[in-house]
Amino acid sequence: MRLPNAAHESRPWRIREIAPDFTLEDVWALPAHGGAQDFQTLLEIMTSGDDLVNSASLPTRILWRMRDRLGSWFGLGRISAPIDPGGDDAKGKLPIPGTKETSLTDRLPDDLHNTAADVHFDSVPFAPLYRTDVEFAAEMSNRTVHSVMHLAWVDQGEGRYQGQMAVYVKPRGRLGKGYMALIKPFRYWVVYPALMRQIEREWNTRVPQ
Repeated sequence: MRLPNAAHESRPWRIREIAPDFTLEDVWALPAHGGAQDFQTLLEIMTSGDDLVNSASLPTRILWRMRDRLGSWFGLGRISAPIDPGGDDAKGKLPIPGTKETSLTDRLPDDLHNTAADVHFDSVPFAPLYRTDVEFAAEMSNRTVHSVMHLAWVDQGEGRYQGQMAVYVKPRGRLGKGYMALIKPFRYWVVYPALMRQIEREWNTRVPQ
């Protein structure tokens, strides 16, 4: 379910000190519940892009492929392919809007550097930024937006935790803002509901309830 932004902003997540100039676009409660040790399982599910994309609903797969086709026509970049270090979508190729920085890794405090070096996305264009025991962040850059996916393992009390996902964005000018407005209803009505169902299925097969 979608949560108010305050559900994320009320907690001292490290991403807020790293990306204060980004807009918090969405906050979602994930269908993932478990103990403190289960955050690793959530990361494994969220980084296994092939499983999530290939198992998504037909409308969701069609939307992703339409976005990629538009990206190839208009040079917007892809959303369902790995970052290509030699391509225009690569982290480091395009500056973060309004800055000369090309990656948020340049903003990481010393204690967060290289903390996500062992995390790898299978087939989605995110590059890991950092991880702690209860949060993880990854960034994505293309010709429409520079964005951050933030995953949190929220303490619910009595040793129980729940996953939470937040999306931060910085659109690239009018094109980026127009693109974000265009896809907003599709994200809310099709993409995110399908993603939540798939996360729930994957979670229930991995974590005994």
